[in-house]
Amino acid sequence: MTEIPTFERIEPELIARLRDIGTATIAGTLAKKGIRNPHMVGLTPYNPGAVAAGQAVTLQFMPKREDLHWGDEYAASPERELHRKAIIACQPGDIVVVDARGSLSSGVFGEMMLTSFKARGGQGVVIDGCIRDFPEARQIGLGLWLRGVTPNFHTQTDIFPHAVNAPIACAGVFVVPGDVIVADDDGAVVVPVALANEIAELSTEKAAWEVFSRMKLEEGEPLEKYYPLNAEAQKEYEAWLRKQP
Repeated sequence: MTEIPTFERIEPELIARLRDIGTATIAGTLAKKGIRNPHMVGLTPYNPGAVAAGQAVTLQFMPKREDLHWGDEYAASPERELHRKAIIACQPGDIVVVDARGSLSSGVFGEMMLTSFKARGGQGVVIDGCIRDFPEARQIGLGLWLRGVTPNFHTQTDIFPHAVNAPIACAGVFVVPGDVIVADDDGAVVVPVALANEIAELSTEKAAWEVFSRMKLEEGEPLEKYYPLNAEAQKEYEAWLRKQP
């Protein structure tokens, strides 16, 4: 049986920091570091209000070729059922990221597999494609960032699972296994794992001055002074920051 590749794990505390910062601030920080396109465009939050962050277990689909995969969902040998292996490969806190080729007719996972994923400690799924059993799946409590939903299972149509924990393109974004995915109602973004600590530090700093800016704007202070902070406002912010716990 083919062994699924693994990746280096980072501290859960770092992932939690990125989760608390949120996608909008992280995307802006990544842009300043030269990562211009971290957002997986076109994937809709199907469980509004859900927030998730975790390392990426990746699943790649390819166009179906019948000598390699066939139509019956349960007919393939376990060696070929790589969508199941992606779930089994997950550790608590992980997010499954799927390149399903943008298919709107193929359900990558259904209620049963998502139930198992949730029980294993999974945080959510980010799929350039669809799930099925949506009325039941949305009750499971996972974050769902999807292209859509469908009644079909995936190999019923024109794609099949090809690789687990290989680099993929999900909604136009390059994802390496182990990268940190942060997702909320603004969408899902990819934080390269090698930059995760630096992005957390820079984003935390930005989040702090935005608290100060928001406070000033709520008081009716001028936008041009307080967002972004000009030189005078920066000094005010630094004085305010020194007084904080």
